[in-house]
Amino acid sequence: MREIQFREALREAMSEEMRRDDKVFLMGEEVAEYNGAYKVSQGMLDEFGPKRVIDTPIAELGFAGIGVGAAMNGLRPIVEFMTFNFSLVAIDQIINGAAKLMSMSGGQYSAPMVFRGPTGNAGMLSSQHSQNFENWYANCPGLKVVVPSTPADAKGLLKASIRDNDPVIFMESELMYGDKGAVPEGEYLTPIGTADIKREGTDVTIVSFGKFMKVALNAAQELAKDGISAEVIDLRTVRPIDYKTVVESVKKTNRLVIVEEAWPLASISSEIAYHVQRYAFDYLDAPIGRVTNRDLPLPYAPTLIEVILPNVKRTVEAAKSVLYR
Repeated sequence: MREIQFREALREAMSEEMRRDDKVFLMGEEVAEYNGAYKVSQGMLDEFGPKRVIDTPIAELGFAGIGVGAAMNGLRPIVEFMTFNFSLVAIDQIINGAAKLMSMSGGQYSAPMVFRGPTGNAGMLSSQHSQNFENWYANCPGLKVVVPSTPADAKGLLKASIRDNDPVIFMESELMYGDKGAVPEGEYLTPIGTADIKREGTDVTIVSFGKFMKVALNAAQELAKDGISAEVIDLRTVRPIDYKTVVESVKKTNRLVIVEEAWPLASISSEIAYHVQRYAFDYLDAPIGRVTNRDLPLPYAPTLIEVILPNVKRTVEAAKSVLYR
């Protein structure tokens, strides 16, 4: 094990897979000459050359479509969006193209490719650059949606995503690229669709994913000061969702709080809440709690951002509300 940054873990995953398989290539805005907008692809142009690390115009619909065509013809593209806010421009290629190929071709074609880049709030970027669309993509059959929270998971899940024969939406965060964490030496893959219990507990289950795992884990630490034992589950992927791990945890703790960055309506948290009440209703000792982005566009001012996004205080309050009813 060694401590490396989140961006370095992603770079290792892509570089290892490109050395292993010459069909894998990276394309996107500023990924080559500039080494990536967030320096995720730093040095990759020097190693792999301009035919495999490709700078594109600012034209997400166009280069996403090129990626889909390349995947149909046997290559394995990694298409980087500078932010998933910009993926809205390319959504036709993702939803009507990549996600539907297997079904509409009767199994003759698939799109083994990864769409990756940062999602959500990145600090004072205002509403058009601070949105979360993981629930949008998770609602589309034919896609897999991965949202890692640690450097180790980022590397293992990205390698698994590149090798997957389905199109994968791989969501990161600008606020996590500099985070350091322990990453195993050598070859390893993290299975898509498997949650991870990041902290064992007995009194309440807290479920989250992506960068808001920090909020969940910090809330668990605060709850521990009051003698409350919180079990914290990292979903890691939101399509497919590992319902079994969540349900088994709720059967043990009898209480559930879900923390996510997206808006509350039609969200991942509402889907999990439905599934738990459907399959673990008799084990619940309190209504399920949710802590989400408030139902507003995210503003520019940092003081307002703090009010709108989930935080440790709101998560602790939600956990105590399901405990002390």
